[in-house]
Amino acid sequence: MRNPAIARRLYGARGWTILGVFAVVVFVVFPLLNLYVKAESPFHVSTYWVTLAGKIMCYAIVAVAMDLIWGYAGILSLGHGLFFALGGYAFGMYLMRQIGSDGQYRQNMPDFMVFLDWKEFPWTWWSSDSFWWCALLALAVPGLLAYVFGYFAFRSRVKGVYFSIITQALTFAAMLLFFRNATGFGGNNGFTDFRRILDLPIATPQARVALFAATGAVLIGTLLLARWIVTSKFGRVLAAIRDAETRVMFCGYDTMHYKLFVWTLSAVLCGIAGALYVPQVGIINPGEMSPANSIEIAIWVAVGGRGTLAGAALGAGLVNGAKSFFTQAFPEYWLFFLGLLFIVVTLFLPQGVLGLLDKIKKRA
Repeated sequence: MRNPAIARRLYGARGWTILGVFAVVVFVVFPLLNLYVKAESPFHVSTYWVTLAGKIMCYAIVAVAMDLIWGYAGILSLGHGLFFALGGYAFGMYLMRQIGSDGQYRQNMPDFMVFLDWKEFPWTWWSSDSFWWCALLALAVPGLLAYVFGYFAFRSRVKGVYFSIITQALTFAAMLLFFRNATGFGGNNGFTDFRRILDLPIATPQARVALFAATGAVLIGTLLLARWIVTSKFGRVLAAIRDAETRVMFCGYDTMHYKLFVWTLSAVLCGIAGALYVPQVGIINPGEMSPANSIEIAIWVAVGGRGTLAGAALGAGLVNGAKSFFTQAFPEYWLFFLGLLFIVVTLFLPQGVLGLLDKIKKRA
């Protein structure tokens, strides 16, 4: 950072050190161990681990976006999975167009459209063969939906549990809509079988590492942006709105615009995460819009530490790392473990794992 005052405002020495170590791991260690260390070596990092870490970093971006509105503005959304999925679908259209005539039916349309006997692309697929257009859609579609929804909700002063229920209803309605074949988004199966990105093979180790590094860069940028917001005057107003919105209104602030901005920004960040998630995981379907997924996002933030940003990213990593283990070792018990984890955190760790670490540090 060129301005030392801004650097000190964002993080202390320990924070910048941790961020620097994370950057070295993402941009140097993982790429080198994956691309240049032989698979027989114990130091080799397989493509599986690169993809898994990239997926978890996508979730961490969503968790930070969620913490921005819940931890600092007091807005609990149970529909952020929708914004994540919309970003994935927007960029997924481009990936489907990149398949070209390499599909099962050897035509320049996605296989599901050929199967349904569609003769032309629907209007929603306009310019979907353009990388930059679909990248823009991944930001604009979640952002526009969030802005319109938030404008009417905040103007009507819907808050608390009522707002949470409405966001959950919104994502459930969208999930039912995307399950229909008539929408032109693959129905139940969604988008899959991606082959290329920017005309380059997507399954090569080099492409995987590039997507992994790009995701790490976006995560670091998201943390810095969110930290800059919450440490600014805008962030202090958000915290005041969270704690006593009526008093803030009496002081002359228009709280609706503050909440609407951070709500829309949070949705855009989720859309970016979804766009990065799809080429790494290789599939996007309406299941990503499930209300259960949005509830799980809130659990990530609660586990890591609400109102800490870094804790939200940590929570996403811990929960999804545990999920990867349990769904393989004990698949039938994963949901029970997740529910138990949330209960334990709520009752005994109200400040999350990061809060617990801070307590241990102070006692030491």
